[in-house]
Amino acid sequence: MKHACFRKTVIVTLYFFIMAGLYCAAGYQSAYSEERVVSPPIATPEEADKGAIRSSAGVLAANKAAPEAADEYGDVTGKDVGGKPAAEDEYGNVKEGKEEAEGEGARIADPIEPWNRGMYHFNDKLYFWALKPVARGYKAVLPEDIRVIINNFYFNLKAPVRIVNNLLQGKFKFAGLEVSRFLINSTVGVGGLRDCAKECFGITGREADFGQTLGKYGLGHGFYIVWPFLGPSSARDSAGFVADWYLVPVTYIIWPPSAKDDLVNPLSVIVYTHNTINYTTFHIGEYEMLKNASIDPYVSMRDIYAQYRKKKVED
Repeated sequence: MKHACFRKTVIVTLYFFIMAGLYCAAGYQSAYSEERVVSPPIATPEEADKGAIRSSAGVLAANKAAPEAADEYGDVTGKDVGGKPAAEDEYGNVKEGKEEAEGEGARIADPIEPWNRGMYHFNDKLYFWALKPVARGYKAVLPEDIRVIINNFYFNLKAPVRIVNNLLQGKFKFAGLEVSRFLINSTVGVGGLRDCAKECFGITGREADFGQTLGKYGLGHGFYIVWPFLGPSSARDSAGFVADWYLVPVTYIIWPPSAKDDLVNPLSVIVYTHNTINYTTFHIGEYEMLKNASIDPYVSMRDIYAQYRKKKVED
C-alpha cells in the first residue's frame, strides 16, 4: 500500500510539473526573450589556460571571471581556475527566481531556482555517496566487455523511442535505419547484446526523443527543472520523458506478478537503475571535472543542459 501511494504521489507530482510547465512555456519564453541576459561566458580554447576545461562531451567550461572568495562549496575560487577578479555586478542581470541561462544562443528560464538548487545538491550527494561508489564496485567486478554488452542491450531496448520520434520529426531515412538496426541487433546481435548493425554493416542511426520532437515543432523549454534521481530537465523534456517511457517495452512487463500495472513498476525502476549504474562506469570523473572547473556547478550544469538540448533540437 505504501509503495502504491508513493508511485501515485510521484506520478501526480510529475504530471503537475509537466502540465504547469507546458502551460507556462510560451509565456516564459516570450517574457524572457526580450530581456538582456548574460550568463557566465563559455571559455574558448584560448582561454583554456586560464581555467576553462572542456569535458569529453566537449561542453564543460569554467567561468572566465570569478570572485576571489571561495564559492559556496569553499573549494573553488577564481584564482584556482585562473580567472580574473570579476566586477561585482558582472552577473548582476541574473535575477533571483527569474534567472535565465544563455550560452551560444541557448537559454532557459529558471523561475524555480530554489527548488532546483535543492534538488541539484540532493543529486550531488546521491552521486558521491551512492552512485559513484556502487559504480566503482560494479566496474571492479564486471570487465569492460561485459559492461559494453549490457550497454548495447539497453540501447537496443530503446529503439522504439528513436524510431517513433524520428518518424514524428520527418526523419524517415533515420527511422528506417533505426528499424534496420533494431532487427539486426535483435537477431544477429543476439537480443541486442552486440551492436552488429554498426560493427558488421556500418549502419548508424540517430538519437531522437519526444522532448526533441516537441522542440522541432517549436515548443520551447518552458523552464528549467531538476528532478531528484533523474537530474536536469525542462518542462518540455519532462513531458517528453514520460512519453518516451511508454515506448520502452520493459514498461509493459509487470514484475513481480503482484505488482500493479502502473507507469512506474518495480521492473522498470530496476532496469533504469541498473542502466544508470552501468552507464556511469564509463563516465566516472566527468562530473567531478565539471564541478572542480566551475565557479557555480549548478549554473554550469544548467548552461550545459540548455546548450546540449538546443543542439539536439537543431540536429
